[in-house]
Amino acid sequence: MNTFLALPAAPVLMVLIGSLGTQAAAVMVTDMLATVGAPGVSGLRMAAAAVIMVALFRPRLSGMTRARAINIVVYGVAMGMMSMMVYAAIARLPQGVAVTIDFLGPCVVSFLGLKMWRSRLWAIGAFIGVALIAQPSNDLDIIGIGFAVTGAIFFGAYTLFAERMGSGESGGLPDLALSVVVAALILMPFSVPAVSLIDAPMSLTLIISGFIGAVIPYVMDTIAAGIVSAAVVGTLFALDPVIGAILGWAFSGDELTWSMVAGIVLIAVAGAIITWRGAQESPDIGE
Repeated sequence: MNTFLALPAAPVLMVLIGSLGTQAAAVMVTDMLATVGAPGVSGLRMAAAAVIMVALFRPRLSGMTRARAINIVVYGVAMGMMSMMVYAAIARLPQGVAVTIDFLGPCVVSFLGLKMWRSRLWAIGAFIGVALIAQPSNDLDIIGIGFAVTGAIFFGAYTLFAERMGSGESGGLPDLALSVVVAALILMPFSVPAVSLIDAPMSLTLIISGFIGAVIPYVMDTIAAGIVSAAVVGTLFALDPVIGAILGWAFSGDELTWSMVAGIVLIAVAGAIITWRGAQESPDIGE
């Protein structure tokens, strides 16, 4: 724990800003999910983010290596699919629940790197948290849970590749911009048909959502992972479920039972500890 306290303040602040932006952006577009659809909202939001990123960082394809291209494409696919799946989950589940299940992605990445059985015991806490959230009395949509679990898989990949982007092994933020372009292209089959479903106010909301919910978080996460590591940043992603639950309850009218709240807190705490211990036991994770 002393090592955690010795972390530079900058990465912690960056991930906090990114988490706030991601969850606030989700609240902004929640009302659109029923009319435009989660894939369309995700695709249009990502397209707006891609335009902003390209304008800010002016990426170039000259001097592109095979390794950089692979990082760009994989990172882009991960962020695009992660975004679409979590929005599809939020359309069917309370935001805090969807984001909590999503957080299991980076949590599992770190769990696989654990070597000490004492550290693995925290997984029991996370599993209990899942049981508290998904118990039948909460009447949660099973398809929504499936979307959230799929998003978690891509969130795990996103966590790993954030470090590669931020470490300078790729092209840094210009290559991050190219990854966002890849994400936008992946979602284009959904975003193009959705254009006819939005009006001017909705367009403005999507642009703002793309900036605060994609551009800012992606830049913050990538820089933070370059300063510390993917595993440490994954630990800080434990902020997402708590922030998502609070904002969803306060602004979207999400109903949370006591078991959902207990499960969210339990997974966030256990996941943070698992991910942090993974960073300590397997310092090379994500490299």
